[in-house]
Amino acid sequence: MNREPDASSIERGRTLVIQTAFIGDAVLTIPLLQLLAARHGPVDVVTTPAAASLVEAHPAVRRVIPYDKRGADRGWRGFRRMVRSLRDNQYGRVYLAHRSWRSAALAWLARIPERIGFADAPGAPSYTRRIPTPQGVHAIDRYDALAESGERRVPEPWLALPERDRQAASTWLLARGIEGPFIAIAPGSIWGTKRWPYFPELAARLTLPVVAIGGAQDQELGAGVVERAAARGANAAGALTLRESAAVVERATVLVTNDSAPLHLASAVGTPIVAIFGPTVPAFGFGPIRPGDRVVEHPNLPCRPCSQHGPKVCPLGHHRCMKDVTVDQVLSALTEVQNTGEARRAVHRRN
Repeated sequence: MNREPDASSIERGRTLVIQTAFIGDAVLTIPLLQLLAARHGPVDVVTTPAAASLVEAHPAVRRVIPYDKRGADRGWRGFRRMVRSLRDNQYGRVYLAHRSWRSAALAWLARIPERIGFADAPGAPSYTRRIPTPQGVHAIDRYDALAESGERRVPEPWLALPERDRQAASTWLLARGIEGPFIAIAPGSIWGTKRWPYFPELAARLTLPVVAIGGAQDQELGAGVVERAAARGANAAGALTLRESAAVVERATVLVTNDSAPLHLASAVGTPIVAIFGPTVPAFGFGPIRPGDRVVEHPNLPCRPCSQHGPKVCPLGHHRCMKDVTVDQVLSALTEVQNTGEARRAVHRRN
């Protein structure tokens, strides 16, 4: 729903959104920002420094306020600085996408008169409007529920990438001999049990060039993938900015990934996905969102899921949820996605 902002609502104070969870959560919150901007005008967003670059370029956003809650803004002193900053801006309303005590306290102590959040969040008693959390839906639908728009949708690609980032990604790829179609692989995750161990074996059986995606912490994993690539390979892990990495994913024929942030980047730029799930399950709301995407997972392991995010190590010591997922299964899903993905891209080109 695209509406012109209501002038009277803008006059009653600017709108703030607080989302300081993981990078993937910030990406999945952008459709909510679009809904709110259509109603109130461009919004301000409190988010982590890591996610700030992905949010700040979007036209629905007026201003990004980085909150380094685990670094420079850690502790009571940093918290008080953020409270003062928010209070000085005199926001009229805040939407609390991150269900945490810290976020609730920021909004309350900043004296923001309208505080909208999920009814089952820890800080819900401090909210002025409590929204029931939708069950059994994708995280995008959950976040969108805060806007009370009544919409359920699979949004079109929604990550705003400046052309300079696309150009930087193209230049980087060309410098490494990647000119035509390629497959992006994201082998990393901050949660150890979410990492599928056979990405190098997969790369060895692919006929298209391979580009490994990830952060600086994924450089070694990326190097292992590229080293085994049957065709040309390039390791972008830690070599590009987050937006440039998203631009590389945007150009890929398909992304093969664990349940991690690159999955959501691919959704946000419209790239087909093969997602490998182990300790977590798509039913948590963080799987691919489009019909042509595929999830590969163990079909009947009774210990799945074992936690909301995936633990560092397997609680039972066997890690079968990932080790039992074979390269052949992933290749089969990849073939299906490549077929449907080409049809999807043709539709986008026509539109």
